[in-house]
Amino acid sequence: MNKLIRLISLSLLLLLTVQCQSPKSRQDDGSAANDTLVHYAQLLAITRHDGYTDVTITNPWDTTRLLHRYLLVPRDQELPVLLPQGTVVRTPLEKSLVYSSVHVSAIDLLGAIDRIGGVCDLSYIKTPALLERARTGRLVDAGNSMSPDIERVMELSPDAILLSPFENAGYGRIGKMGIPIIECADYLETSPLGRAEWIKLLGLLYGKEAKADSLFAQIENRYNSLRQQLEQSESAPMVISELKSGSAWYMPGGKSYMARLFADAGARYPWSDNAETGSIPLSFEAVFNRAGEADIWLIKSFNVGQLSYRALQKEYAPYARFKAFREHKIYGCNTAECNYYEETPFRPDLLLQELAALFHPDRFPNYTFRYYQPLSE
Repeated sequence: MNKLIRLISLSLLLLLTVQCQSPKSRQDDGSAANDTLVHYAQLLAITRHDGYTDVTITNPWDTTRLLHRYLLVPRDQELPVLLPQGTVVRTPLEKSLVYSSVHVSAIDLLGAIDRIGGVCDLSYIKTPALLERARTGRLVDAGNSMSPDIERVMELSPDAILLSPFENAGYGRIGKMGIPIIECADYLETSPLGRAEWIKLLGLLYGKEAKADSLFAQIENRYNSLRQQLEQSESAPMVISELKSGSAWYMPGGKSYMARLFADAGARYPWSDNAETGSIPLSFEAVFNRAGEADIWLIKSFNVGQLSYRALQKEYAPYARFKAFREHKIYGCNTAECNYYEETPFRPDLLLQELAALFHPDRFPNYTFRYYQPLSE
């Protein structure tokens, strides 16, 4: 199998594989307080004040510090006289530059796709409404997100740039243009509902607050209702995920985002006793010794159509030793054809339903699978 494709899939997996924690309360200066607008997200706090909304993002790599503070001021109002220190963002945004297909998809959910003036990595975006804007020349393609085309960004002159921050990463010339950079650290949230709750920030940015609140309430209710329903399951199949990459097999840590989803979907996860919040690199032998009898095996790949039981065994013969291989209980998600990475971050209820149907098919006999399909022979 193409190793480059595998590395791309792995890097996307690492972005999604983070720890789950419980709801929080926190003040905009980092101290404890009642935060009525955000309940699940650990890195985001939103507080209303007269004339502006205070948004603080905790530094994911040093939670004693803030990553960024934004002061959202309606563009039709005068700036308040005594604003605290922070980046002023006039809302609603009218012409933004968005780096990630994940946020493009969420903005589309809010009905604000027309507020996106430019994107990076256009070839990775599947949102039909945005592709139509690109086809008709109403969208600026700013090139690669790792090195955007500065001239095109200057020509667009966006009122804000939305991107995913990385540790110790600077923004080069983009960061010196005087354009507010919204550091969307949602991918580092530690629970499915925690990440999804960032749609409230997008709602504030794009003037779709009521829509965002309504959407999140629906997602929250569906997720929690299904999770509670699955707590009554009599069976709990053991599940593992992904494939060996080089010498390591990267499994979700026991306190990770995916480990939480597996548990909420009524499955047993062999590394549930692990304390890591990200992925853990394991040898093949370590995986087989602990999870050789796993009932279900889930694999995501940029072109899972190339995968089959025969191809897996040809690539690495010891895969055939797993129970899930022998009993043909391996399911693949072709991220080249479905919207797994675009949809599931802000719609964890969809992914929970998918996993529940995989783990408990007798309880969801009429479910039509959205992401995963059985591997071919």
